[in-house]
Amino acid sequence: MTTKYPFIPSHLEKGLEDVTIPLIDLMHGHLKVEMLECEEAMQDNPDRFLEGYMQALTNMYCMTYNLSIERKQIEETQ
Repeated sequence: MTTKYPFIPSHLEKGLEDVTIPLIDLMHGHLKVEMLECEEAMQDNPDRFLEGYMQALTNMYCMTYNLSIERKQIEETQ
């Protein structure tokens, strides 16, 4: 987190300020990072919370794809 954007991880700051990058792409990338970190944590700790967290991250990661696919279809049909 940064003082400029207190609710945004610092690694997303540059992408946030580049208005040519769709925010869903930032979310997709961030979710992938979170999933990798969770996967690493699960290797050392078979905690059920981590399993649930990974499932939630995976669901949201898939949703970024689904939203992008549906938006593209809407744009092409209008």
